[in-house]
Amino acid sequence: MSVATFLAKADALKAKGAMALFSEDMSLLKREGEAAGNLYRARLANERAAGKPSSCPPKGTGVNSDQLLAFLRTYPANARASVSMKTAIADYMIRNYPCR
Repeated sequence: MSVATFLAKADALKAKGAMALFSEDMSLLKREGEAAGNLYRARLANERAAGKPSSCPPKGTGVNSDQLLAFLRTYPANARASVSMKTAIADYMIRNYPCR
């Protein structure tokens, strides 16, 4: 799923208010985020094994949905359709948890 699609669905859910809890898109976005996170964790494990991790999040680090949505909005509007959530999650982790 692209960042543009993810944001459009998230915005539509927000507009529904409490009724969003009953929307199929709520679980779709959750699954999409979890899948992208799982792919990044696997990538990071391979990077660590090679001695070159792209980020260094503390163990047990989760992603705050409000912070993630704010981060997704930092992509230029005209680029959002071409950026996958897989890439966006990796970018989020790299920006927020740099290795020192």
